Amino acid sequence: MIRKVAAVVVPGVAPFELGVAYEVFGIDRSETGGPSFEFTLCAPEPGPVMTKGGFPVVVEHGLEALDDADLVVAVAYGIDDDGTEILPQAYLDALRAAHDRGAWLFAICSGAFALARAGLLDGRRCTTHWMYTERLAAEVPTAVVDPDALYVEDARVLTSAGTAAGIDAALYLVRSELGADAARAVARRMVVPPQREGGQAQFVVDPLPREGESLASLLAWMREHLAEDHTVPRLARRAALSERTFARRFRQETGTTPAAWLARQRVARAQELLETTAAPVDEIARVCGFGSAPVLRHHFARQLGTSPVAYRRRFAAPLAS
Repeated sequence: MIRKVAAVVVPGVAPFELGVAYEVFGIDRSETGGPSFEFTLCAPEPGPVMTKGGFPVVVEHGLEALDDADLVVAVAYGIDDDGTEILPQAYLDALRAAHDRGAWLFAICSGAFALARAGLLDGRRCTTHWMYTERLAAEVPTAVVDPDALYVEDARVLTSAGTAAGIDAALYLVRSELGADAARAVARRMVVPPQREGGQAQFVVDPLPREGESLASLLAWMREHLAEDHTVPRLARRAALSERTFARRFRQETGTTPAAWLARQRVARAQELLETTAAPVDEIARVCGFGSAPVLRHHFARQLGTSPVAYRRRFAAPLAS
């Protein structure tokens, strides 16, 4: 369980990404049903740390804050085009020590390079900002760098894509450790979706749809009818598009396929029902569109790395008698 969070900044720290770490883990949300963490901002050398924006952040704590942290956040920082920037050896050593004792490690955007230089991405799946994925892959040849993912978790090492993807990854951490209700409470206060669909590709390659072409109303309808069989031909007809145009536009707007998007939505709905109702798993599978408990278990294991029964045992709220 995450209680103590230490966010590490180095010269050139990105102000927005630092703000993400504080916004999710540094604010007491208990009054609105959210979590509260013990948040510490630290640096290899305490004192004024100059940000990428050219203004200082005053840091009071050193790397000793990592000694008992449940989560260590490697905040994004400005990296040189030629890769000559040097991170303090003490920082890299502290990251390795935190990992060795089982702490979560979370790199926002270019913070992934701190984990890389500590040797913590070797052989792992990971990601970073799409502008830097090729460089990260070259720097860590044994890593499996996903250039499309908003975030990737591999055995308690979490990496995220650029800027706002840090919010997605942070909420994933809250959801994984404290449950969907806690993540929703934080997201509601931040006025962001608790779980965003798709990947970086939707921000890199495809143009935005022209006015009147958005599939937003169709996506909302699909969420309200998860139990139905949503085939591409049926959805394309509902959107008044050819199947080919529909498939292209769906990926353009969501960054993924209709089948993958539906699976994520159905699992999210199943999480909510497991947390808030006593409905049998078979019934939840039917209501969410999976049809049977074995299919629900398959998707739960694939997306969340656990079973519906184990998830309910961990996150279900006490039901009123």
